[in-house]
Amino acid sequence: MLKRKFGNRSEWQRVIERKYAQAYLDTNEFKGYITLLNTIKVNEPLSVSYGESNVCIVDDGYMWLQQFPLEKNHTVTTMFNANGEIVQWYIDICYKNSIENNIPWMDDLFLDIVLLPSGELIEKDAEELEEAYKMGIIDRSLYDLAWNEQNIIKNQINRDEFQLVNLSNRHKEILLDKLN
Repeated sequence: MLKRKFGNRSEWQRVIERKYAQAYLDTNEFKGYITLLNTIKVNEPLSVSYGESNVCIVDDGYMWLQQFPLEKNHTVTTMFNANGEIVQWYIDICYKNSIENNIPWMDDLFLDIVLLPSGELIEKDAEELEEAYKMGIIDRSLYDLAWNEQNIIKNQINRDEFQLVNLSNRHKEILLDKLN
């Protein structure tokens, strides 16, 4: 069974006070849903380590923009610090994006890519994909889909052709006025 993740992240206990907004866009550059979670107050900050660097991805006043492009096999979460600066893009490889009870969701296919503002690319969770395949959680077609999608995105990033990262700030601005 794939893990379904919702854009509003309502189950996230770390966030004590939040604001949330979402919209559907149908433009030349993007067709799908965008969500924005503003973590007004968290019970503790969250940092991740990538080799020598430590990156804070959640704290008071941070914002997470998530883009759910329809008919694609990925979502992108752009994490902004309290000053509005991008700290990382987190690309989830997924089976499908859709909407349920008016909340966008994705079915996670385990593989992830982290893109840092420096341009560094980090591949994550290949072992989770391998384990899911070995355990029969996913079949060969989903396994291959995940690897193919990751390779396509990595190539697009390396050629500066992965448009969602370039749309992050614009999409955040669209939702800032709608935060409730």
